[in-house]
Amino acid sequence: MMSRKAFKMFLNKGSEIEYKRRHEETWPEIKELLKDAGVANYSIFLDEETGVLFGILDSHDEIKYQNIPLQPIMQKWWHYMKDLMQTNEDNSPVSISLKEVFYLK
Repeated sequence: MMSRKAFKMFLNKGSEIEYKRRHEETWPEIKELLKDAGVANYSIFLDEETGVLFGILDSHDEIKYQNIPLQPIMQKWWHYMKDLMQTNEDNSPVSISLKEVFYLK
């Protein structure tokens, strides 16, 4: 069953250009991991005034989606990105899930 997920993360001031550059060059292994986990239609938007990143994606396999953080390549990506954004102790980005309140099909 497909579910839509939305979340926000927090970019460090002055990191906007580098964040965009690194995502333009997202490692093929990360793209493969996400696709294999059933992730589709994944976008990240930036509120340039606040530095808040807004992510939205479709998840087609909840179990595989929940296992993404356990994968070594994802942990390596987080380590690579940690200097650009607020992170947790394990280098994962501070991420707050957002509740959907409207959806127009």
